Amino acid sequence: MAGPILITGAGSGFGKEVALRLAAAGHEVIAGVEIIAQVSAVRAGARERGVELRVEKLDVTDPGDRENAWTWDVEVLLNNAGVSEGGATADIPEERLRRQFEVNVFGPVLLTQGIARRMAARRSGHIVFMSSVAGLTVDPFTGAYAGSKHAVEAFADALDQELAEFGVTVATINPGPFLTGFNDTMFETWKEWRDDPADRLFDYAELAFPHEQYDPEPVYRQTVRVLLREDRRYRNLLPAEMEPQTREQVDALWERQLNDGRRPDALQKAYDLTPGTHVGF
Repeated sequence: MAGPILITGAGSGFGKEVALRLAAAGHEVIAGVEIIAQVSAVRAGARERGVELRVEKLDVTDPGDRENAWTWDVEVLLNNAGVSEGGATADIPEERLRRQFEVNVFGPVLLTQGIARRMAARRSGHIVFMSSVAGLTVDPFTGAYAGSKHAVEAFADALDQELAEFGVTVATINPGPFLTGFNDTMFETWKEWRDDPADRLFDYAELAFPHEQYDPEPVYRQTVRVLLREDRRYRNLLPAEMEPQTREQVDALWERQLNDGRRPDALQKAYDLTPGTHVGF
């Protein structure tokens, strides 16, 4: 591989584990983390695993951090950094909605611009977006997050077409509900809202993430394969068993009618489940 693999959002979750696995396999990896305090923590994690891992502060919303990253001559970029804001579209405060798109869309796309131009200049490179099944479908209370991932899907699709003649490939990874804590904390962000709870349509203390969740191991394995171009599919939806259901949901929109005034089953599930419910329980 001509240059390093850059992984953003590598301070935790998918990004951290994938960075460590790639480093353990002998690849040159740059683990980009949002805040300086995460640098030492991820370095310590690398030492515990006995691997060499370069850790750099890279807040994708910080112009200075992005410009610094443009100098690294990256061969493979995984846009993994992201946040999730839960809540009804009518309730989410403006600043939280804007933050959702700054972190998940504008920051990664602006970072990608500089890296993509360098890749195009040398006629080599691979750009991967950690999207989501939420980039293809939408659940109640996930409109902000899903909206950001739908936007990511659009930019990734455009880039794939625009960069083809320059020798640069693009792919997306679309995880479903995996039990990493990310989904459950999405339904706790309301605790930080600066609004009047009396104005909200819903009492968020009564709600939880409305899906049973899977063990994340398949995402780690497949992400490594996609980054190394061992799997050359453009879209990688995980777990694979969700693909038929997701296709049905997307196709069903063509026949969907106006709602009948009753609470949808998907919304009711947010009341019925408890946080961290594993698939099969």
